[in-house]
Amino acid sequence: MHRQRSRHGYGRHEMRGGRGHGRGRHRVRRGDVRSAILALLDDRPMHGYEMIQELEERTGGRWTPSAGSIYPTLQLLEDEGLVTPEEVEGRKVYSLTEAGKEAAPDRTEGGLPWEQGDEDSPRFEARKEMFKLMGAAKQVARADDEEQLTKAAEILRDARRKLYGLLAEE
Repeated sequence: MHRQRSRHGYGRHEMRGGRGHGRGRHRVRRGDVRSAILALLDDRPMHGYEMIQELEERTGGRWTPSAGSIYPTLQLLEDEGLVTPEEVEGRKVYSLTEAGKEAAPDRTEGGLPWEQGDEDSPRFEARKEMFKLMGAAKQVARADDEEQLTKAAEILRDARRKLYGLLAEE
């Protein structure tokens, strides 16, 4: 089933897909930000900053949309009746309306916006693994087990040394 986009679905100009120097990043059309938000909210309700983090994690750091692209798009989606905000602990948490669920990208047709790109490149693979490592390290850091924390620090120190050793090789 092909879904038609509203008149706000595509922008004439491309938007920057991430922050920083932009090397190795792809440019993101306004429609892709829109589709990404709808797809994320199809999984569960989220606030804007959470969406930015989720997209960064799901793309291995390849796509980190700015607040300047997420929040205006959320406002458009709200104006179109596709999302609805709810105040939760001082934050606006957005969820899909019934119309929003209909407009969300079909996961079986062409994949999700963050799944398109250079997934087979060594750069993408390395970044994906770095984000997975950071996620695991964050989980260990939340633990109260001093022995685990000591071992985790040793593992991370060793990994850092090995990476710098790799850079030092000719």
